[in-house]
Amino acid sequence: MADAQRPERGLLDTSVLIDLDQIDPSRLSATVAVSALSMAELAAGPHATNDPDERGRRQDRLQRAEAAFDPLPFDGEAARAYGRVFASVMAAGRKARGARAIDLLIAAAALSARLPLYTRNGDDFRALGDLVEVVTV
Repeated sequence: MADAQRPERGLLDTSVLIDLDQIDPSRLSATVAVSALSMAELAAGPHATNDPDERGRRQDRLQRAEAAFDPLPFDGEAARAYGRVFASVMAAGRKARGARAIDLLIAAAALSARLPLYTRNGDDFRALGDLVEVVTV
């Protein structure tokens, strides 16, 4: 049974996946999920560096995540949720495109799945208001 303070299930964003071995598990939900979008970011990671040691670390992280998680798809409901996320961010006067776009798509996946979003970058999601519960770890 889950701890009374911990949600039963939550969605990890890519920043948490990257640092997962450094995060106290009690700061996360009892069970965790990841989005296919985070898996795509991890898959791109080894190709985004020229340092062979870093490339190896990123490849290892990707393989461990692939073995541990069956990612949530970004489906039609998540696509509709993205419209709400986009509108909220724009209404707050923040950018919703470019480098932030994948983060906001992950937030939309959390919204559509009705899951809290666990992140290392809480400020990136502050314009979401009450749409998604954002937990900074």
